[in-house]
Amino acid sequence: AMSGNSLPELGRMSIDGIKRLKGIGDAKAVIIAAALELGRRRKLAGASDNPQIRSSADVFNIFCPLMEDLPHEEFWILFLNRANKVISRMKISQGGVSGTVTDVRIIMKKAVETLASGLVICHNHPSGNNSPSDSDVRITRKIKEAGALMDIQLLDHLIICGKDYYSFADNGAL
Repeated sequence: AMSGNSLPELGRMSIDGIKRLKGIGDAKAVIIAAALELGRRRKLAGASDNPQIRSSADVFNIFCPLMEDLPHEEFWILFLNRANKVISRMKISQGGVSGTVTDVRIIMKKAVETLASGLVICHNHPSGNNSPSDSDVRITRKIKEAGALMDIQLLDHLIICGKDYYSFADNGAL
């Protein structure tokens, strides 16, 4: 399987997948995989440390570089202050293609520790379908209800799918 000189395709490959490319052995495959991961982390670090969230597009611009090429699902939370500036971000879980498990208690503990007054959830669908699943709807409701008890508002939940996304807030689904 050749990556067709496509960096996004290469970014989605596992180390085993990279090793199957012509002329690439174990050591080179590990170096290439590490370089791709460094690139992802650099994109994340390069983003402003505490941007202000005014719209779903702002959230998308933070997470798209990190998630658009991932072969697995990742679930992230942004913790926001009263001015909707990002106080902190945290990866809650990472899973296979079928989905991730999120623990609402971990999210709320971090929200309280950071004195957040708002939350934004974001995860990706490697499948290419950006419609929310039943479990996406359930976890959104659980986090919204848990937050409401502590005056921490869930502002949005984004599902990133390549260069496209679905926003619960924009679609009136919050």
